[in-house]
Amino acid sequence: MVPRYARPAMTAIWEPEARYRIWFEIEAHATDKLGQLGVVPMSAGKALWDWWATNPTIDVAAIDAIEAITKHDVIAFLDWVAQQVGPEARFMHQGMTSSDVLDTTLAVQLTRAADLLLEDLDQLLAALRRRAFEHKHTPTIGRSHGIHAEPTTFGLKLAQAYAEFSRCTERLVAARAEIATCAISGAVGTFANIDPAVEEYVAEKLGLTPEPISTQVIPRDRHAMFFATLGVIASSIERLAIEVRHLQRTEVLEAEEYFSPGQKGSSAMPHKRNPVLTENLTGLARVVRGAVVPALENVALWHERDISHSSVERFIGPDATITLDFALARLTSVVDKLLVYPERMQKNLDRMGGLVHSQRVLLALTQAGLARKDAYRLVQRNAMKVWESDGALSLRELLAADPEVAARLSPEQLAESFGLDYHFAQVDRIFARVFEEGT
Repeated sequence: MVPRYARPAMTAIWEPEARYRIWFEIEAHATDKLGQLGVVPMSAGKALWDWWATNPTIDVAAIDAIEAITKHDVIAFLDWVAQQVGPEARFMHQGMTSSDVLDTTLAVQLTRAADLLLEDLDQLLAALRRRAFEHKHTPTIGRSHGIHAEPTTFGLKLAQAYAEFSRCTERLVAARAEIATCAISGAVGTFANIDPAVEEYVAEKLGLTPEPISTQVIPRDRHAMFFATLGVIASSIERLAIEVRHLQRTEVLEAEEYFSPGQKGSSAMPHKRNPVLTENLTGLARVVRGAVVPALENVALWHERDISHSSVERFIGPDATITLDFALARLTSVVDKLLVYPERMQKNLDRMGGLVHSQRVLLALTQAGLARKDAYRLVQRNAMKVWESDGALSLRELLAADPEVAARLSPEQLAESFGLDYHFAQVDRIFARVFEEGT
């Protein structure tokens, strides 16, 4: 975790003290249920919670010192708690194994992280919706292969991003549900030394569901899907970030990141206004996606359990969630403050002498009775002249002067093929689909 790209609420989930607090809750809830079942004295759970009620400080350094000797993190924690609670603490961890604590804790941490990420997505969606409606009818050029294609609106660009991040939200909700499982099933998952009722009780207390069948660990296909979902969200972030970066290029300059008073773009060139935030988002997306392959490789463990996944998850759990949390917040700010230049959009639309209307003329000629192949040939031969003139010539004027075109289309019909309104006739309908509401 790099502090530069971390926010406090998400970072707090992964702090050692937070982890140990979850460990305690798992152990104490399990001890409570064991007491209800008559396996341990009821006083054992009460002693744990009485100590907990004093709001004790978790001495991370002291636990680490014990672990330096035991070489086992859960045993070190249990020893430390026993020193604080006294004799009743000997009833903790009855019939349990370390993975019961570790895997259930990771489930809690990932579900809490998912909750924060879902809040981030809600804020991003709100910003995208607001800006999409703001520019619903702002004409701009659509590009394919980076080349002028046909007119669209800037609102449609943002509506597309809204729809994509709505899907991201749905995926994360599903991934959260899949990861939110609890395993308190003992050494190889057989419940030989602990009643399944304990697992059910702990799961309920922690807002999880019991894992239907665990070996000694929760199956890692769940985790793989979770991190894959984070990777998809990161890719969606990069998709929108790249759009902003392209639109901010000097030759395009249809939109750009907000440039604050006193901000500097270059140590050498005072004129520079660089898309540094969206470039940063592109890099952060790569980091999040970097967690996906290790998560996939964690699925194949030896027999009932090994710990090859453990070291991986100590990295990717905090790093992927903290980085994605920061990236979503940064993207929301970029969208919210994005500077949009409708006049430049119109200038770029007009940049190539009306080439963007070539399909309209093609269709008009076919509707006038010309074969599509012949219609394409007539429009293309005039369009190439405009292209080679770098937009100095007018496609409409060239077509009007072309005898083969004039024989099929009247000046009025030709003029009709060069209007923008035709391209935007379905904008309201698209918005209604995306935002599921009337305009």
